[in-house]
Amino acid sequence: MYGVLLAIHNLLRWLVLLAGVLAVVRAVVGLLAKRPWNQADRRAGMFYTSALDLQFLAGLVLTFTSPLVRAALANLSAALSMNDLRFFPFEHIPFMLVAVVLAHVGSNLARKAKEASGQHRRAALGYGLSLLLILLAIPWWRPLLRGV
Repeated sequence: MYGVLLAIHNLLRWLVLLAGVLAVVRAVVGLLAKRPWNQADRRAGMFYTSALDLQFLAGLVLTFTSPLVRAALANLSAALSMNDLRFFPFEHIPFMLVAVVLAHVGSNLARKAKEASGQHRRAALGYGLSLLLILLAIPWWRPLLRGV
């Protein structure tokens, strides 16, 4: 079960990254081109936050089944001195949680802005910061396409 869920989580990573890049690009281009906020902009953000929510849910289940997280929590002092054990419970999970929050905050603030420029600016900031945190917190040293 753990291996299957890990493979799904790994594949979802690419969907989240693609959706995040799309949402950020639409927001930045919309801001620079001074174009009105439209349904495609809203959908791009919704697709990003939805993919991110699904990924976070899969990651949450992985957290409770992961041998790495269990080993880290069983011996905190050892975990803090070992990169692989420290990374997942103390870096990956908190960064990803903040990334999910930033994406949702950016989406909500964009929806509430009165002008299109404010909508694009808020979306670009929220989605951009979220995507940056995700890129920083991905374990790039692990297989890029696990289980495929």
